[in-house]
Amino acid sequence: MNSTKPLLSLKNITKTFGPLVANDSIDLDLHRGEILALLGENGAGKTTLMNILFGHYVADEGTIEIDGAPLTPGSPKESLQAKLGMVHQHFTLADNMTVLDNIMLGTEPFWAFRRNTAKAVKKIKRLSDQYEIDVNPHSMVSHLSVGQRQRVEILKALYRDTRILILDEPTAVLTPQESDHLFATLRLLVAEGLAIIFITHKLREVMAVSDRCQVLRHGKTIHLCKTADTTADKLAKEMVGGELPKVERRESKPGELLLELSDINATDKKGHQLLRELNLSLHGGEIIGIAGVSGNGQSHFADLLSGLLIPSSGSFQLLGKMIDRPNPLQMLKSGVGRIPEDRTATGVIGDMTVQENIALEKYWKNDFSSFGLLNNSALAKHTRELTKTFDVRCGGLNASARTMSGGNMQKLILARVLSEKPRVILANQPTWGLDVGATAFVHRQLIEASRNGAGVIVISEDLDELFSVADVIQVMYQGSLSPPIDPSRTTASELGLAMSGHRDVIHSMMLKEARA
Repeated sequence: MNSTKPLLSLKNITKTFGPLVANDSIDLDLHRGEILALLGENGAGKTTLMNILFGHYVADEGTIEIDGAPLTPGSPKESLQAKLGMVHQHFTLADNMTVLDNIMLGTEPFWAFRRNTAKAVKKIKRLSDQYEIDVNPHSMVSHLSVGQRQRVEILKALYRDTRILILDEPTAVLTPQESDHLFATLRLLVAEGLAIIFITHKLREVMAVSDRCQVLRHGKTIHLCKTADTTADKLAKEMVGGELPKVERRESKPGELLLELSDINATDKKGHQLLRELNLSLHGGEIIGIAGVSGNGQSHFADLLSGLLIPSSGSFQLLGKMIDRPNPLQMLKSGVGRIPEDRTATGVIGDMTVQENIALEKYWKNDFSSFGLLNNSALAKHTRELTKTFDVRCGGLNASARTMSGGNMQKLILARVLSEKPRVILANQPTWGLDVGATAFVHRQLIEASRNGAGVIVISEDLDELFSVADVIQVMYQGSLSPPIDPSRTTASELGLAMSGHRDVIHSMMLKEARA
């Protein structure tokens, strides 16, 4: 900590939404040259607090000061002028523009006759050299890797001479090597006096990079400490208010062959290759983890298994039957349960009620409809049972799904899918953005389903997650899948290199397994 006087000070911040108290008298201090980890379960109040700081919300009570000067409530423009910057979990870059254009966007007067790009390039190069952020200003953003895009987001903030940088789940889509590079950059930034708020659910990273930790629960600060004086386990207990539920992996005992893909290829309407010679065999009682950096074909692979993408060649066998032209209803009726990547966009319909969302994949069943009419009383009873069994916390069966926290929304999807006892379960990024408690709940449900004979495919960019639940891991790179890898005979570093396209690493892992 480089100064006793805080650079940023939030005092008594309180914000309510009707009866819900999102922030309850929160104090937060941030000093120059330090990294503060802001932690808490989904719905603990972190996002609301940051929205107040950036002027998107106005607090009901409380004050904000930056370097001793009060910040005008509800003014995003003033927050930017006060040198606040934020890198969001979902990047906000324009793919059809260059790195330079993205960084300069909004930094020049609207009425300027010409852009001073030479001066901007010089400044970007200076910042890149100073903080070891290697990005070509003239590259198209669409051609950049996920890790490079994040570097552009950080450069965008630094270009505006940011003094306070907020990072929201910054490693969610990075390989271990890219995460290490990010942490090295953060250390250089704080050495120059920048102050950083680091929002994450990955406690191992909190311990590695932060100076202090502040834990929110139910809108209140319930724990504040130096990172050196705590442990990841203690922080997890503070976040959830008690012991974490245990997630126990067991020895895989593969049963019958449920799904087999042989030399599957798929193209888009323009003939561009999406999937290349995929090979995968899934047995009952088995969990296969699919690792890969975002954008390497995982979404197309999920679409294939969901019936949204028709293969152009290869063999697709499900439960002993050949599938020629898969469609979503066919896959659903054939026993494939789908947990989609984006729970808010494709997992639930926000404007529909909890009960209606439960009915989305059950409406065609005789138990819940007859002659084209829904049996609402049967659905209501079923929904009450599921919300209790899966601990879905909501405002009632008729509450809008969009009012639910991310964790409860994911539990709703799990309830809908797993209650049908599917033979094959596709879980695409099942814990993305979830807190440690919700993550443990999801993992426990998937492991339990596999113990009961289901075959589970978990697509995840979080290697810790795959090491926790998967029996075997296959790496997806540029639309292709590697051979199966035993998680007990590899490391996160080796998988990270494989995810970046180092095929020799996969070869050496396979040799290591063969010798074992």
